[in-house]
Amino acid sequence: MNYVIIGNSVAAVGAVEGIRKHDKSSPIIIISDEPYHTYSRPLISYYLGGKVSLENMYYRDRDFYRKNLVEPMLGVKAQQVDFDKKEVILQDGRRINYTKLLIATGGKPLIPPLEGIDKQNVFNFSKLDDVKQIEKQAQAGSTAIVVGASFSGLKAVEALVQRGVRVTVIDIMDRIMPRVFDEIASQIAQKTLEKYNVKILLKTTVEKIIGHDAASGVMLKGGRKISCDFIVLAMGIRCNTDLVKGTRMNVNRGIIVDSRMQTNLPDVYAAGDVAEGYNFIEEKNAEIPIIPNAYKQGETAGENMAGADKTFDKGFVMNSMPLLDLSIVSAGVSAPAQGIKIKTIFHEEKDIYKKFYIKDNNLVGYLLINDIDRAGIYTDLIRRKVDVSSFEDSLENDGFGFVSLPKFLRKQIMLEG
Repeated sequence: MNYVIIGNSVAAVGAVEGIRKHDKSSPIIIISDEPYHTYSRPLISYYLGGKVSLENMYYRDRDFYRKNLVEPMLGVKAQQVDFDKKEVILQDGRRINYTKLLIATGGKPLIPPLEGIDKQNVFNFSKLDDVKQIEKQAQAGSTAIVVGASFSGLKAVEALVQRGVRVTVIDIMDRIMPRVFDEIASQIAQKTLEKYNVKILLKTTVEKIIGHDAASGVMLKGGRKISCDFIVLAMGIRCNTDLVKGTRMNVNRGIIVDSRMQTNLPDVYAAGDVAEGYNFIEEKNAEIPIIPNAYKQGETAGENMAGADKTFDKGFVMNSMPLLDLSIVSAGVSAPAQGIKIKTIFHEEKDIYKKFYIKDNNLVGYLLINDIDRAGIYTDLIRRKVDVSSFEDSLENDGFGFVSLPKFLRKQIMLEG
């Protein structure tokens, strides 16, 4: 048996640990175009903001590869896969044979077709190398334009503010993070950013990046020009399916997998941000780009690659997002839809906001701002598909907690752990 994993982040780690539950000795090769030990990509903003060191970004200890008998091939790009010959072809021409293959290539940044995008001082915000380049420019008192008020865009803004950079955010939408935030939540976030002197320009687009060799600003639709020292592109992430384009692999936005993380091709699995796994709230395959999901998908794939028969069908979207003075957690459904009941509470003076989505007596989503202590309970209610009808009216109460649950449910949770 020869296991090959393309990718070196959370899903890859889950796969290695899943394989080693059943197969203690067969070779495992990890191929990654990044030269680094496995690290947590969501921490790149904290690295840029000076909150964590590189060592603290590592997702597993430095001896992870050695202890698990993994051969890491780092800083090497997988160019294509010959699924008939079961070979991964590297950019340098080498061919790596596999018995079982996991594709865990993650996501890649959305890059708009902007004039001037290839100028110096224009950066993406998705990998460690991106922030290492940004930190050279992000000196106190410098100016930056962040294109995109997405999740990654706001984390970039936070890190730059912490470095003393003066930031302008530009986004085509009419509010911040509209896929997750409603109008009230967006207003809270915008007010907090503006308190830190962040300028926010909504309902507009960048027409081109201006400057000679290096970017010196942008021109907006309508002709307005804004100067800056550097630009960060953060319009979101999409599944990185480049490796399987033009092949027999079933791909939608991501690689389509079943509950065993198997693709339509024999002995080939996919996991993490590149995959479309089952979202049990939406009851369909969808992208679920979060760390817990990536790990569980990777672990499930790894166990099945090693001969087990495991399934994972409990994935759903959840995000924890500190933003300067704000603490934000969201999970599950984030927009009104037919059959969904919505309950909200807003303490404007404290910027405390809670919103709950209920369907068929089940909690299917929530958004919490500045009152997140009970997020774990709410998440558990979603995961267990608990009938909340008997305590629905108390969900948004300040005193809601474990003791608010029916006695039978508390007992069940305690017994199951």
